Amino acid sequence: MPTPITIHGIKNCDTMKKARAWLESHGVAHDFHDYKAKGIDGATLKAWAKKVGWERLLNRSGTTFRKLPDVQKEGLTEARALALMQDQPSMIKRPVLALGDRLIVGFDTGEYERAIASLPRD
Repeated sequence: MPTPITIHGIKNCDTMKKARAWLESHGVAHDFHDYKAKGIDGATLKAWAKKVGWERLLNRSGTTFRKLPDVQKEGLTEARALALMQDQPSMIKRPVLALGDRLIVGFDTGEYERAIASLPRD
């Protein structure tokens, strides 16, 4: 059975468009989960944070995070950061590429190539 591949993000994000185009141009079958339109559940965010760390998931450079009052940004804990990301999925760095039990946050062609090459073949 092939490894299920899902790319998570926001439909209109430029980086997401590049990542999805890369997957398609390399013939990589995948599902797309738009977490801005469909939301993201707390259990998924916790599992991701366990794999890669909540700091890696949090998009501190995005407009949504930057617009937060300083009091909400200071002294962030994992629980508070995950709650913010669940409430406002735009704060999740993108894309998040799930390849079975592996998770890649952000888009890097070299990392995508290595990850796809390491998947078991049918």
